[in-house]
Amino acid sequence: MTTTAFQARSAYARDAVLNATPAQLVVMLYDRLELDLRRAELAQAEERWADASAPLRHAQDIITELQLSLRLDVWDDAEKLFAIYTYVRNALVAANVSHDIERTREAARLIAPLAAAWRGAAEQVGQQQSAQHGIDQQGALGVA
Repeated sequence: MTTTAFQARSAYARDAVLNATPAQLVVMLYDRLELDLRRAELAQAEERWADASAPLRHAQDIITELQLSLRLDVWDDAEKLFAIYTYVRNALVAANVSHDIERTREAARLIAPLAAAWRGAAEQVGQQQSAQHGIDQQGALGVA
């Protein structure tokens, strides 16, 4: 990729993040989390442990960000989701330290339905916001 193409791609990604609603940001995090888990699993399957480590660490960072963005005071079941995030983060640490592909797969299985649910919720909120202009987007899904 040329420098100009890379700069254009970086600018596009930056603008997408800066213009995203809180719900869209959560979906972006889940998209990248799933990508990291796929990359880590592929590297682990080939016993390329060093190549698996970076996406596993990045996935842990994303889980931490999801935990930090979760508004425990807005949603009754937020603590349960927080606990799932904690479990997944611990599984990712174990997957990395122990070179355990099954823990990576377990994390991916736990994340997949959550990612789908957030995508659906974000789409629903987006449709509602399109229908009702002027709605406050901050915290619409219980995230900051």
